[in-house]
Order: sequence, then C-alpha cells, then structure tokens
Amino acid sequence: MDDKATLHRYLRTRRADLLAKLDGLDEYDARRPLTPTGTNLLGLVKHVASVQLGYFGEVFGRPSPRDLPWDAEDAEPDADMWAGPEETREQIVELHRFSAEHSDATIDALPLDAPGEVPWWPGERRHVTLHQILVHMCVETAQHLGHADILRELIDGSAGQRPGDPNLTSRTAEEWAAHRSRIDAAARAAADQVRERPGNGGRW
Repeated sequence: MDDKATLHRYLRTRRADLLAKLDGLDEYDARRPLTPTGTNLLGLVKHVASVQLGYFGEVFGRPSPRDLPWDAEDAEPDADMWAGPEETREQIVELHRFSAEHSDATIDALPLDAPGEVPWWPGERRHVTLHQILVHMCVETAQHLGHADILRELIDGSAGQRPGDPNLTSRTAEEWAAHRSRIDAAARAAADQVRERPGNGGRW
C-alpha cells in the first residue's frame, strides 16, 4: 500500500468512528453541550464535515457546490460547532457523507505532491501539498474523535472506538468504578505528598 492509500485509509476509518459516536443516542444527547465551551457530538460531526470540504475542495481549486451558511463572513462565531433546532441530525450526517465523497474525489484525482493554497492560513505557510493536507485532516479528525470519545462516555458510559474494542480493557461497571476510585485515591495521595514537601506550607 502506498503512502496516499495508507493516509486515506486512516482518514476513512476515523470518519466512520466519529459518525458512530452518534449511534443509539436520542436528539438531546446527540446535541447537548458537555463542556464549558459547549462541545457536543453533533457539532463535532458538523465541524469536521465543514472543514473537510474546505481543505479538500477550495484549497485545491475544487470547491464544493454546497453553500454552508455558518461559513459566511457574517455568521456568528462557532456556528459550525453546534446544531440549531431547525437542523436535523439526518442533514448533518448527510453533509458529512457528502463532504467525505467530495474529499475522496480530490484525493483520488491528485498526486500527493499536488500543490494547493490554504487562504485562511498565514502567508508564509499557506502553500501546501495534498500530502500535507491529508496528514492535517487525519490529525484534525482524530483530535475531534478523541473529544467525541470522552463526550460519549460522559453521556452513557460507552467507551472505545466500537463495541468490543480490543484496546479497551474488559471490565464490568463495578470493576470500572473500583478502577476509577483507585486512580482518584492515587491522585489525592500524590497531592497530599506535594503539600507536605518543605516550602509548600505543609508540616515539614
């Protein structure tokens, strides 16, 4: 497998894993914010779909025919990071799939050294290659998949990339609770040790 095929395979896998984080959730859980900055699962899917269209479309002179209102100059900040009540989950998932197809067409059509230009990057680094953008989008998608992993675990305890993920230790709910308690106890003990060191206002 050549370098382009390898990168493309990783990108496709991460895309599928991100979409899978929505499986089995009701509308509220798919959309609700779970961090102080409002991070939510459906918003992550919407964001990745949007930036993917830009990086594999506009950057290589292959713009998408889709008009994304949240990309307009007068759009409110972070409008691509959450879904309003008028936006259906089906519409956003379909946008993600369209984005993937549009991007795949660019990846298939161009060699790794094909030049592109990222107009929203600083001038000194906006000239890129397909290879660079493939790496960038693998990293971007994996980063947001990591966010989604944590959000899904907070919602219903689901963890790992998929059911039966071999990278996740097999434990019962009770065993996970005990494991978490053990980590918490270790953290508290370490904090106590720091407080007790000379110069930290402890008893030394």
